[in-house]
This record gives sequence, structure tokens and C-alpha cells, in this order.
Amino acid sequence: MRVLVVDDEKSIADSLCLILQARGHRARAAYSAEEAIVVSDEFTPDVMISDVVMPGMNGLDLAIYFSERYPTCKVLLISGNAIGFGLVEESVRRGHYHTILPKPIHPVQILQFLTTCASAA
Repeated sequence: MRVLVVDDEKSIADSLCLILQARGHRARAAYSAEEAIVVSDEFTPDVMISDVVMPGMNGLDLAIYFSERYPTCKVLLISGNAIGFGLVEESVRRGHYHTILPKPIHPVQILQFLTTCASAA
């Protein structure tokens, strides 16, 4: 699967990409939502994994953008911040539903999510 990992903490994005690549996925990192939008035009991910709380555009708005622009792209949000979960609750009130997992996230959880995505495809 083509997986776009978006996190303003470069070490997290890069580490997740390395893990995913070691499992045979094509993974690419973006360090902001704005960069993810640019990268997605050429990379066209099957799955996007994004932090929620980031400077500029947050991960939730990015997830909504991806849902509209790439309707077959699966989205996994991750957050280590209570603000992130509050944003997700607000999104649900607006009719947008996304899977969210708390940080720190274990790579096994991400791999399980990808397995679920592959099974649904």
C-alpha cells in the first residue's frame, strides 16, 4: 500500500515510514498538512496517517480534505493531545468520522489498521 505519514515531529514521521517500508509498504513522510496536500498529488496514497495537532492546518481538516479529494483513501488520525480528541469530537458533530488512536502509538496498531484497510479494498 502507498502510505502517507504526516507529522510535524519529523522523527515520528520518518520512523513510521521506515517501519512501514520494512513491511513492504511504499511510505512517504510529510511534515505539515500543507506539504501532505502537495505530496498527495503525485503520490496518491491508499492510506494517510496523520497527527491531529500541527501548526497551520490541523490533521482533522487534512483528513476532511482527503475524504473529499481521495474518497478511497483510508485515514488514521493519531494524537497525544487532548485538544486533538476535542477536534475529532467537533468533526463528528459536523458529520465527519475518522479513526483516531492515542500517541504514543505502537507500530503493531498501525500495521493492524493497514491490514484492515487492505481487507476492505
